[in-house]
Amino acid sequence: MYNANAQDKELPYQQIPDYPEDYGPGNVVARMIDGLGYRFYWATEGLTEKDLAYRPSEDGRTILETMVHINTMSNNILLAPDALPFEKSQYPTPTSYAELRAQTLHNLKAASGKVLGKSAEEMEKFKVIFKRGEQESEFAFWNLINGMISDCIYHTGQITLMRRASGNPQNPNVNPFLGQTKQ
Repeated sequence: MYNANAQDKELPYQQIPDYPEDYGPGNVVARMIDGLGYRFYWATEGLTEKDLAYRPSEDGRTILETMVHINTMSNNILLAPDALPFEKSQYPTPTSYAELRAQTLHNLKAASGKVLGKSAEEMEKFKVIFKRGEQESEFAFWNLINGMISDCIYHTGQITLMRRASGNPQNPNVNPFLGQTKQ
């Protein structure tokens, strides 16, 4: 478990790590995950109870529900390099905002580390596997890129927009292009 009071000091992605030495396939995917991690870190940093409960419309997700959705996908992102199945019952959702945020960021950091430096041949063994009871569905790693990784980026943008609408905009010094935030 993570100490909520000290969480920001131990959480990854306050800034994007230095980029790899080459544009190998694993490095490119790792960088995509790192960009997501940085965006998620700052989109969810300093949210209040009011922000977490903010719902843009009657049938829309709250910020907290959107974070839960991203967390679920972060489990898939973490499991795919090992070709392990995701079974919702084995990965319970954290119960607090701080734990939810921390687990998501740590999942993304670990997933980035698993793909960093991997060759195309190694990545062919990565699989997205869903399991419900005895039934499994398996997909190529390509589906993770256009699926979960892209979807997480999309939903992180929604959090940024919703927190602005809630009255608590994201730190204006966040710079995803450089991957650093002015202090």
